[in-house]
Amino acid sequence: MFAVLKTGGKQYKVQAGDILRVERLAADAGEKVQFNDVLMLGGESTVVGAPFVEGAGVQADVIDQIKGEKLIKFVKRRRKHSSKRTVGHRQKLTLIKITDILASGADASGVKAAIGSGSVSGAAVEAAAPAKKAAPKKAAKADTAEAPAGADDLKKLSGVGPALEKKLLAAGVTSFAQIAAWTEADIADFDEKLSFKGRIEREGWVEQAKELAN
Repeated sequence: MFAVLKTGGKQYKVQAGDILRVERLAADAGEKVQFNDVLMLGGESTVVGAPFVEGAGVQADVIDQIKGEKLIKFVKRRRKHSSKRTVGHRQKLTLIKITDILASGADASGVKAAIGSGSVSGAAVEAAAPAKKAAPKKAAKADTAEAPAGADDLKKLSGVGPALEKKLLAAGVTSFAQIAAWTEADIADFDEKLSFKGRIEREGWVEQAKELAN
């Protein structure tokens, strides 16, 4: 049997015994984790999720926390205050070994769920979900909610208007310091969860936030 799971914004086709590297998980070496976002199961019969297969899960042992190969990134902005910079980056990864694929009953297995370890916490991601699933009446109420006391004016970031600010606040982002600390994994996660379509890097939010946080 094989499964296609999703983690860290990527999809992996796996079967028992496979060893692979995934975006860093909040787990220590030796721990067992379970991936619950299973897109497809295959074997004697094929089950395709909509988008995920209900009750399915993939369990794995955490072998080690590692870093990927060094990547060089060159950024140049053609604006009034143009800038360019070259930075190196080594992605934080987790080395895991797939131990079991569950076609059902994963929600009652008791195994710790595999959650990413970036500055984007699991709680922040969950906070964004109710806003999408809320009934129209509740969504309208959230739409008129003001930023919490002490929150930074996120509209100072390039391209951020009231609508994008509400998305960020709903995801638990209330300060420039939080954005300034985002890693590339965090940027990819927010880009996918909040449908920013590359806006974070395109507008240079992290660099702007570092200046605004000082």
